[in-house]
Amino acid sequence: MSLNVYLSGEIHTDWREQIIDGSKGLDISFNSAVTDHDASDDCGVAILGAEPNKFWHDNKGAKVNAIRTRKGIADADVVVVRFGDKYKQWNAAFDAGYAAALGKSVIVLHGADHQHALKEVDAAALAVAEEPRQVVEILRYVLTGALPG
Repeated sequence: MSLNVYLSGEIHTDWREQIIDGSKGLDISFNSAVTDHDASDDCGVAILGAEPNKFWHDNKGAKVNAIRTRKGIADADVVVVRFGDKYKQWNAAFDAGYAAALGKSVIVLHGADHQHALKEVDAAALAVAEEPRQVVEILRYVLTGALPG
């Protein structure tokens, strides 16, 4: 068995790298949104032309980014959605809902301080982890049946 895993959510920490590095040796391919914050924010206007109004600037970028995000989630077997501490990731909540609506297996990753705010997102997930290593352990178990230890 192999897995295609889409990594969604905050871009300010190395959680993606921790999961990818921890999954070495497993038959997993990873994909994610563009994690270069400036490129993600400005892709629409860089490609399609400048916008004097910030709303339309952001709208263009969101739509161009959505092409990649929709494809990544649609192709995924598992979608991991990380909610970080520093910023509110409304896009991550949208990705989790989109993935759940498509019937994807969703793993949510966040600290205990977000439990109440994300209770509906957590309820739609098949697992809620607090650490990237727990996500790795879930993926390893799914692929091999091996428990940590």
